[in-house]
Amino acid sequence: MVRGKAVIAMSGGVDSSVAAWLMKDGGYECIGITLKLFVNDAIGKPKNNSCCSLDDINDARAVAYRMDMPHYVLNFTEEFRDRVINRFIETYEQGATPNPCIDCNRFIKFSRLLERTRQLDFDTIVTGHYARIERDGAGRFLLKRALDTKKDQSYVLYAMTQDQLAHTQFPLGGLTKPRVREIAEAQGFVNAKKHDSQDICFVPDRDYGGFIERYTGKRSAEGNIIDEAGRVLGTHRGIIRYTVGQRRGLGIALNEPVYVKAKSVVDNTVTLGPEESLYTKALTANELNLISYARLEKPLRVTVKTRYLQKEQWATAEQTGEDTLRVDFDEPQRAITAGQAVVLYEGDIVVGGGTII
Repeated sequence: MVRGKAVIAMSGGVDSSVAAWLMKDGGYECIGITLKLFVNDAIGKPKNNSCCSLDDINDARAVAYRMDMPHYVLNFTEEFRDRVINRFIETYEQGATPNPCIDCNRFIKFSRLLERTRQLDFDTIVTGHYARIERDGAGRFLLKRALDTKKDQSYVLYAMTQDQLAHTQFPLGGLTKPRVREIAEAQGFVNAKKHDSQDICFVPDRDYGGFIERYTGKRSAEGNIIDEAGRVLGTHRGIIRYTVGQRRGLGIALNEPVYVKAKSVVDNTVTLGPEESLYTKALTANELNLISYARLEKPLRVTVKTRYLQKEQWATAEQTGEDTLRVDFDEPQRAITAGQAVVLYEGDIVVGGGTII
C-alpha cells in the first residue's frame, strides 16, 4: 500500500539521497527532482564546481536510477536570480550581511518547489535537512532541532510556514551523519563518501565582494576607514567587502587589534573599534515568521541564535508590531549583524525568527 506521493529534492549529495531511500523504503511513491538554480559560467564558476554542476545532476540521477525512481531536472534559474542572488547583492550594497541559504529555502525550495509538487499531483516535499517536524496537541505544526545537534539545520528553516511544514518531511532529523553515510554505502550510492558542500553555493572562494563586482559589472567605490572618533585611518576597497566583527583583511596596522564595528552607506565609511565595542545587549528584527505561535502576545523567555554556528543565548523576546521584534539578551552579544537571521527557541522547538535590522 502506497503511503503517499513524495517529491525528493535531490542535490546530488549523500543527505538527500538517503532521504530518498528512506521515503521509498517507507512505502512512498517517489520522484527525484534536482533544481537547476544557476548556470556556473554565468557567475564565474568552473562548470563542474559545487552546486548545480553536471556532476551533481549525474550523481542524483545515478542514485535515483539505482532505486528505480524517476528523476527530473527543473530549471529555477530565473527565480533563484531574482529572489536569492539579486537580494544577496542588494543587501550587501545596503550595508548589511545577507544569508542567501535562508532565502533559498524561503523562496525556492519550500515555495516554488511546493507549487510544482502540487502541479504534479504529489503531496509531500522531502529534503535532506537535519531537522524535525511534529504536530502539537492543537494541530499546529512545529519545527524542531535535529537529534544530532552537530548537524542541526533548524536555524536556516525558521521561515517555513504552517502550510509548508504540513507538506514537508525531513527523514534525517533523527539520524546522525555517520549513520546516513552507512546507509548510503550499504545501498551502493555513488555519493556515499561525497564531501558536504560548504559556504554559499554560488560564490567561489568566499570572495563575496569579487562576486558582486563581477556579477553586476560595477566596481564598489572606495571610501574612508575611520575610528570611533571619526578620524581617518585608511581607505577601504568598497563596503561590500566588509562585515561587522571582521578583523582580517582590513589593511590597517595599529598597535592593538581592531575590528569592523559598523558600515555606513550614507557616507561610504567603515568604522573600526576594539573588541569590546562589538558587544550589544539588544536587537530589533523585521520580516518575522512565527511557527509555534501565531503571535507573541507577551514577552517570552527564549534561547536565541544570531548566527548559524552560534551557541544559543538566553534572552527575552517581545513582538513590538505586526512585523517587528525586539530581543533583549541576558548577556552582551558579539557582532550582531544587520541582514542576518535571529532565530528563537523554546527547548528543541523553533519559535520563529526574523531579519536583524
